[in-house]
Amino acid sequence: MVVAATTGQAALAPGDHEFSIRHDGLRRSYLVHVPAQATAGGRLPIVLNFHGGGANAKIQKRYSRMDETAARKGFLAVYPNGTGGFAGRLLTWNAGACCGSAAAKRVDDVGFVLAVLDDLARRTDIDQSRVYATGLSNGSMMAYRLAAEASDRIAAVAGVAGAMALRRFRPANPVPVMHVHSVDDGRALYGGGLAPAFPWTNTRAQHPPVETMLEKWVAHDGCPGKAQITATIKGRPDAADAAHTATRYTYAPCRAHTEVVLWKLTGAGHVWPGGQQNYLRWLLGPGTTVIDANNEIWEFFARFRRD
Repeated sequence: MVVAATTGQAALAPGDHEFSIRHDGLRRSYLVHVPAQATAGGRLPIVLNFHGGGANAKIQKRYSRMDETAARKGFLAVYPNGTGGFAGRLLTWNAGACCGSAAAKRVDDVGFVLAVLDDLARRTDIDQSRVYATGLSNGSMMAYRLAAEASDRIAAVAGVAGAMALRRFRPANPVPVMHVHSVDDGRALYGGGLAPAFPWTNTRAQHPPVETMLEKWVAHDGCPGKAQITATIKGRPDAADAAHTATRYTYAPCRAHTEVVLWKLTGAGHVWPGGQQNYLRWLLGPGTTVIDANNEIWEFFARFRRD
C-alpha cells in the first residue's frame, strides 16, 4: 500500500537542493532538482536517477541532463548517492550481485532509497503514486532491485546500460519496464559476460544477458512472449552518429496494464543516449543522440501510476 504524501507543507523552492539523512548507521545524501512548476502547487511526480558505479549524484545529474526534461515536464529529479570510494567519488550501489564495496558490504541501499522518499515527503508535497526509478550501469541495476523489492512504491522502472543483477527475483506486483542498451556496449555487455576491469583496479563485473533479464520481467508481468517492433530510428545523415540505430521492441498487453519495452541500439557505447556527448569516451565509448533517453523514459513513465 502506498502511503499518501502529507498535505499542507511548503513546497521546495525551484532549483537545486542537497539533503542528507542517516540510515543504517551511515550518513547518506541525495540531490533534488525542483522544476518551476512546483510554485503552482500540487503534488509532483518523482524520478529517481541512480549514478553508475564509480560516479556520484553530481556526475549523473550533469551527465544525464535529466534536469532539462524535469523542467519541461514538471517532475522532481532526485539523484541519490551510493557509498564507498573516497572524497564523495567512486561510489557504488548494492544491486544484488553487483557492484563494488556496496555489494561486498551488503549496504542497505533499498532501505536508504525508501528513506529518501520518506524524507522528501516531509519536505514537500510529492505524488507517491508516481514514483519512478532509472539509472545508468550499476545505477540501472539498482533501479531494477528497487522495482523488484519495493514494487508497492515504484510505478515504473527504466534501466540504461545495466541489466538486473538480482540473485532472487520475486516482485510482489507487476511493474512496467523499459530498458535502453546498445549491442556495442563494451562494458556492460549486451549478451552478458565478464566486463573489462574498471580502470586502475582489478574489479570486473559479471553482467547478465539483457534479453534473459527482460524475459524475467515479461513472464512476471504476464506479457506475450514475443515482442512487436514498434519503432526503428536511424541517426541523422549529417550527424556524427549517423550510422547508429535504435529499434523499439514492445511486449504488450501485460497484466495490470503494464508493459515491457526494449530500446536496442547499435553503434553507441556504455552511455546515456542524448546525455552529455563524448563524456569519458576513452572509457565509455561513443555517445549517441539517435534517441533521447530522458524523453523516452519520461513518456513511458508518465503513462503509469501505482494504485
